[in-house]
Amino acid sequence: MNIAIVGTGRAAGALARVFVRAGHSVTSVDGRNREAADALEATVGADHGSPDLIVIAVADDAIGEVAERLARDIEAPYAVHVSGAVPVAALAPLARVGVGIGSFHPLQTMPDPVTGAAALPGCAVAVTADEPLRGTLYDLARSFDATPFDITDDVKPVYHAAAAASANYVTTALALAERLYVAAGVDPSCAQPLVEAVVRNAFVTGARAALTGPIARGDVATVRAQLGAVERHAPDSYDTFIELARATARLAGTADRFSEVLG
Repeated sequence: MNIAIVGTGRAAGALARVFVRAGHSVTSVDGRNREAADALEATVGADHGSPDLIVIAVADDAIGEVAERLARDIEAPYAVHVSGAVPVAALAPLARVGVGIGSFHPLQTMPDPVTGAAALPGCAVAVTADEPLRGTLYDLARSFDATPFDITDDVKPVYHAAAAASANYVTTALALAERLYVAAGVDPSCAQPLVEAVVRNAFVTGARAALTGPIARGDVATVRAQLGAVERHAPDSYDTFIELARATARLAGTADRFSEVLG
């Protein structure tokens, strides 16, 4: 497939790389930063042919503006954006000129283009499109060993909230843990096997069954000691820690036992 990329950020760079590795051609890269666009074109060997599909990988707030600009002069029969939060209707200016529209959201973190491209194979991809574009996007996802699934615009806000909880908020909890390990004089990397095992268990048994530790056991004295330590060593993180503890107690079904210490 011949694919034109709009955008020069992390997602655009990761997708351009993985598309080429999967045997597709990137015809062009367009973006406000022409130098960055030229660099990405050189990286993926853009051939400047006619695209079958335009992939819009820009900030959510810019999708509508890009669609309006492309609608003034577009040759490709299909166009998609890669946001998991924005409805396909944001591409309405393209639909009005006869372009088939949809969205193609890889459920994967892309902290930089190279790391992101390496992580994309094996991920899930949320697809919103009517046929025949839907089938084309399914084939595109499968071409780099991803697993496509359908999602409708009406559930995108809650889907994207779930994605944020899966990635962003887990990272926030890890940042808190990192700070506390450092305060204890322990290398935070020691926790990697623990974190990986917890995540694996949560997907195998479900989150509640995967819970271990003092809150799951109902060890009030231990949790009280933890709270005191956090207040001393990371006072600006205390509110975050106690809210996580409260949420954990609710999940574990031990909230009543901890009502005095957690409030």
